[in-house]
Amino acid sequence: MKLTDLANAHVCELKPYQGGKPIEELQREGVGDVIKLASNEAPHPPSEKVINAVQAALKDLNRYPDGGSYELRRALSEKLRLPGEQIFLGAGSDEILEVLVKVFVGPGDEAVYPWPSFAMYPIVMQGMGGRSVQVKLEDPFTPDVDQLLSAVTKRTKLLFLANPNNPTGVSIAAADFERLVNELPEHVILVHDEAYLEYVRRTDFPRSLDAVAKRPAFVTLRTFSKIYGLAGLRIGYAAADAELIQLLERARHPFNVNSLAQVAAIVALSDEDHVQKIRKLTHEGLDTLEQAFRELGLGYVKSDANFVLVKVPDAGEVQQRLLQRGVITRAMGAFGLDGYLRVTAGLPAENRRFLDMLRLELGR
Repeated sequence: MKLTDLANAHVCELKPYQGGKPIEELQREGVGDVIKLASNEAPHPPSEKVINAVQAALKDLNRYPDGGSYELRRALSEKLRLPGEQIFLGAGSDEILEVLVKVFVGPGDEAVYPWPSFAMYPIVMQGMGGRSVQVKLEDPFTPDVDQLLSAVTKRTKLLFLANPNNPTGVSIAAADFERLVNELPEHVILVHDEAYLEYVRRTDFPRSLDAVAKRPAFVTLRTFSKIYGLAGLRIGYAAADAELIQLLERARHPFNVNSLAQVAAIVALSDEDHVQKIRKLTHEGLDTLEQAFRELGLGYVKSDANFVLVKVPDAGEVQQRLLQRGVITRAMGAFGLDGYLRVTAGLPAENRRFLDMLRLELGR
């Protein structure tokens, strides 16, 4: 007997998440001097304050972490002006998504979301035997509120909205968000995924925390993996109605947020100077990339995140050739965006190197 005969069929059919190629893997293949602009990470390490705090906490690694993340929850409560019982901590937004699905989705239940979007949405749904209802993005890569609402049925339990969206970088305005909050049936939990919140430049971006008090079936997700530079420690959080948070608490694993992540997040949250530095650097990087794309005659999608989607001939081949030059980007064919590369805004020298290599590959 094969072990697959014993496993759940919906798990056997899952395709594992494919992240951006690690720097170390490319180096093992013999490529040196590698830069990675594929995974939307911060271009700088965490601040010195964070690094020093983590180093000081290393001596306590023989102890389990605080299972309730008390100090971090308190810091977030002060920052967000929400009671601590309305905050949930997880090992990155990914874990929180999985716990949400674990709590609210059973076999045959549905989740609606725009597509293409964050690759974990279909993975966490199928992992629980749920059904994904993908609503195609409208030009220019923007979610359509009317179509999302029309896709909801009695079996819909969740509506995922990445805002700004990954991999397109497009965000929706406060007015469209308010329509979703107000018109979505009360049996559907609206999951507002704000991983790139700190990079947003539009002035009419939704104030999602206002919706926490307005709609019980609502949760907003945020992460320390992007602008705070803690991707390697895996930590994110959710804000929602206290009753919803209590349901998530029942389903999470004990000690799910490690002690170093808790320490790092507390300090990172207070270091606004570092956040402003990374925001400024990223926006300048996006401006550099977009200006170069215009000069090269390449179409791109204006982004509210820390990456940009650019249209190039034979994007998959270009990605592979850039890899051999030590530049890691991400072709978007697997998301149905044939001909597009997603490029994270990096350090100035990294952006220049990517553009130089791209010009060589395009013969421009």
